[in-house]
Amino acid sequence: MKSAVETLSPTRAKLTVEVPFEELKPSLDAAYQKIAKQINVPGFRRGKVPPQVIDRQVGRGVVLDEAVNEVLPKAYVEALQENNLTPLAQPEIEVTKFEDNDGLEFTAEVDVKPEIDLPAYDGLEASVDDLAVTDEDVAEQVDALRERFGTLIDVERPAQDGDFVVIDLVATNDGEVVDGAEISGFSYKVGNGGMIEGLDEALAGMAVGEEKTFTTQLVSGDLVGQDVEVAVKVTQVQEQELPELDDEFAQEASEFDTLDELREDVRERLTRGKRLEQAAAARDAVLEALLEKTEVPLPETMVTEELNARRANLEQQLQLSGLTLEKYLEDEKQTQEEFEADLERRVRDAVAAQFLLDEIADKEEMGVDQGELTQHMIRRAQQSGQDPQEFVNHMFEHNHVPELVQEIRRGKALQLLVEGATVTDASGNVVELKNLQADGTIGEPAPEAEAPEAEAADAEETEAPAEA
Repeated sequence: MKSAVETLSPTRAKLTVEVPFEELKPSLDAAYQKIAKQINVPGFRRGKVPPQVIDRQVGRGVVLDEAVNEVLPKAYVEALQENNLTPLAQPEIEVTKFEDNDGLEFTAEVDVKPEIDLPAYDGLEASVDDLAVTDEDVAEQVDALRERFGTLIDVERPAQDGDFVVIDLVATNDGEVVDGAEISGFSYKVGNGGMIEGLDEALAGMAVGEEKTFTTQLVSGDLVGQDVEVAVKVTQVQEQELPELDDEFAQEASEFDTLDELREDVRERLTRGKRLEQAAAARDAVLEALLEKTEVPLPETMVTEELNARRANLEQQLQLSGLTLEKYLEDEKQTQEEFEADLERRVRDAVAAQFLLDEIADKEEMGVDQGELTQHMIRRAQQSGQDPQEFVNHMFEHNHVPELVQEIRRGKALQLLVEGATVTDASGNVVELKNLQADGTIGEPAPEAEAPEAEAADAEETEAPAEA
């Protein structure tokens, strides 16, 4: 077999492959045997029909096509290996010549992994925001805890922000009740938002027994985006009475004896959470620092597929949250054009980062053992809320294990980058990342000889900037 490669672009190649007829003969024999088992010919047992009879019964062309269908994928893979090409998608194959007793010629255009001039990646420098937990942050958490221990008391005044009201609500369109848009005896906190646009404005100032009708648009269902009439009636107004902030509250709401101890624990938990957020920002910043040092050619089809996947994922998340894209953009203070430009930038950075991390993993000869693969699959199952065994079975049955292995290798490569980088906060302090634990605490450095291989548990999604 002969093959030649033509570089169409840094990320796309065209293979031209010639397969001599002699190399087709094993596949041709297999095709005759396969067809012989599928046809019935008087005077011959099934599977024992001679080739010349098959030629008369079904045609030589059918046999040749069967042989080509078997040999073509093998020849394509062999040509890739001969030319050291790593495909990124399914090829576009065209048979350019095929004649009986004269061999096969075909071309295959395919997106391929680009050649990357890997820059120096040890000693990268990056900066992140300061880790700051304010008194206001602590007070907000303590107030949220107070609300959990609050009691509701009926009041006779009109409803106002922060009150809990019990309501009956029905939405109609052209006089017909909208399916799934009728509730009664529903408890709702005025000013909470996120239910129906315009509901909070309607409820403010309403007293028990009052009814009001307003027009709004639904964000889900068959009538999404259409105007509907919403009638709401208040049947109960309740005010939340919060416990006093004192030592007695601390004892009731926690394992601490004093309010000061409770506040200090809240501050510590917030600090650990902020430390993990800072570490995630540091990983992004280090990866961005590497991206700035090189240009990575990107396959446009790969970028387009990732863009479409992220749009679909966002739309699904918004739908589950009862939001439209328009409302999301309004909350984010973004125009449609700004959103699309930002999304494309992040996708391009993410794809480029994957290529760079793969290259580093190859250069460092990073492997993955069975224990690492098992732990990774268990962690992925937990993140998606699936049964670990079912997740593992699905990964093996659908041949997704190579993708998981690649995720682990990328995580290791990113961990290597981060541990070799110098990351400082806005105040100039070095950010501790090497000994950061999964709970946000800082562990003791392990003796160098006994230090276990760092596990990149939070580095599975190798995306340069954070997700929208």
